[in-house]
Amino acid sequence: MPVDGEMWFAVLPDADSAQAAAHALCRRAPQVIEHASGRPWLVGRWPADQMHLAGAGAAQVAVIGRCLVTAADLDGRARALNGGAPVDALAAGLPGSFHLAVSAGGQVTVRGVISGMRRVFHTRLAGVEVAASRADVLAELVEAPVDEEVLAARLLPAGLITHVQETSMWRGVRALPPELLLLLHADGSWATRCWWRPPEPVLPLKEGAAALREALISAADSCTAAGGTISADLSGGLDSTSLCFLAARGCAELVTVHYRTLDRFNDDDAWASRAAAELPAARHMTIDAEQMPAWFAGLTTVPPPLEEPGAWVRDTERLATVARRVKATGSRLHLTGGGGDELFSPTPGYLHDLVRSRPLMALRRLRAHRPMWRQSWSTLLRALADNTPYNRWLGRCAEHLATGTLDLRDPATGWSIPPFMPTWATPEAVAAARRVLEGIARQAPEPLAPQRAAHQILTMIRSSGMGHRLLQQGIAQHGVSFAAPYHDDAVIEAVLSVRPHEWSQTGTYKPLLTTAMTGIAPTPILQRVTKGEYSAEFHTGLHRHRRDLLDLIEGSHLARMGLVNPAAFRAALLAPQRDASDVGLPLLQTLACEMWLRAAAHHQSGPRPPARAAAQTRHRP
Repeated sequence: MPVDGEMWFAVLPDADSAQAAAHALCRRAPQVIEHASGRPWLVGRWPADQMHLAGAGAAQVAVIGRCLVTAADLDGRARALNGGAPVDALAAGLPGSFHLAVSAGGQVTVRGVISGMRRVFHTRLAGVEVAASRADVLAELVEAPVDEEVLAARLLPAGLITHVQETSMWRGVRALPPELLLLLHADGSWATRCWWRPPEPVLPLKEGAAALREALISAADSCTAAGGTISADLSGGLDSTSLCFLAARGCAELVTVHYRTLDRFNDDDAWASRAAAELPAARHMTIDAEQMPAWFAGLTTVPPPLEEPGAWVRDTERLATVARRVKATGSRLHLTGGGGDELFSPTPGYLHDLVRSRPLMALRRLRAHRPMWRQSWSTLLRALADNTPYNRWLGRCAEHLATGTLDLRDPATGWSIPPFMPTWATPEAVAAARRVLEGIARQAPEPLAPQRAAHQILTMIRSSGMGHRLLQQGIAQHGVSFAAPYHDDAVIEAVLSVRPHEWSQTGTYKPLLTTAMTGIAPTPILQRVTKGEYSAEFHTGLHRHRRDLLDLIEGSHLARMGLVNPAAFRAALLAPQRDASDVGLPLLQTLACEMWLRAAAHHQSGPRPPARAAAQTRHRP
């Protein structure tokens, strides 16, 4: 279950048959919002500024999360809904990141966001279908066991196959794909409907950058409009630096946070200093490298319970340090530039699309990319000629799933880089992961977008969104709220609307973002062409905490479940590491799964929190 003070909510159908489910939820929830009928609708825990309500007759609307919406605007949308306007268009044009819940005509609708930062789960409880913003809330209510096959599949590197990462960790608890909305009917049944499809990538760079600029300004305004003090990462990279300049335009006081790097050749520190000098109205906090815990610190302690494994376990102590410091400044909200690399970096898949629409341009681009990939012409041309449908590609991945290492030179012009299991995964774990992939392939899912480039972008941003969602859960215990504006729907749509070949040009660095930020951030800042690299942090953290990592795997939950071979894990961890890709990516997922199991076992075996006797607040919109 979420820790005290952490936001969560559940959604109930408008039916007398939901009373038993409502009673079970209300025992755990301090807040309740009712349907127009007077029955419980939304139960959970949320801060007042995260719940925006409106009602018109029998139609009621809840926008739950960060949203720049006025009461008058939301009232107008509710009236339109009561007059027959479609639910799918209800939130059109609303900036921010939020869940949308609607109760109208005895039917309840709920959805999250495209990036996966706000998700919807549902299960059968006391004879009716119930939805929630967290899977573990529902899993505890119905005593759902962990799905061990899905757990084995989570040993695969994150961000390669979205359907694996978006599958519920609990048997009997369903995870709603971000592009679908959930319908809860009065008879206790449920259905889904697609509410979002990616836009066609038809806009030229200049026009698309203008749309992106407006989306970014609105996203930042949704963070600053309430005033007070906010904080933001200022790594020195283009993504976080752009957010700082966007946030500085608002009415909130800005505190920037920069933690110095270990590598003296990493020029992020110098660029962060240049950016800070251009933000004289902001307060600037710099944390020396020696004051920051190393990567992999804190593995000897039990982490807070998350609803599923999250690779941010690598940074648990570092993030806690930053959270405590920004909390001390009075910050009510912390911004991160996460998602920028996923949206604005070139995706190799665009060449697969380009060769079919503009073959001569594709050939020129291929000549420029080939030296970086160090692949033969025959390999590249064979990859570009491959037209395997997405579901068949998934089946092929399942068929050939084996242990191995990721080759970062792979051009990845297909749907994604083929997934691989870590070298320490047992044959049983590999077989279980293969069954999960085969099950997904048998459902014949459509790709996230028809174009390879858009599919790859959505795969990465949805992986990033779900990771940042778990990051929010991890730092909630420190009383810090969190925002990642690059994951907002409007920002993602603006990026996907642009012709990929126009912002994937060689010799330029993130041209879509720099064009959008022209006039907001200083030109010299936007002309940076380098990017920081953090292998020094990986190797230093691995050196300092190797003993902790080795101790962790001895007698680990994963080992007892037969999913990890401790001897193979030790051998991989003690072997010379060429770079972070040798064990870094597989290690993160293994640690995430192990620490998640450890937290779950600790909190289940420890004293259970007392059940709440009754809802403390009740109100209608």
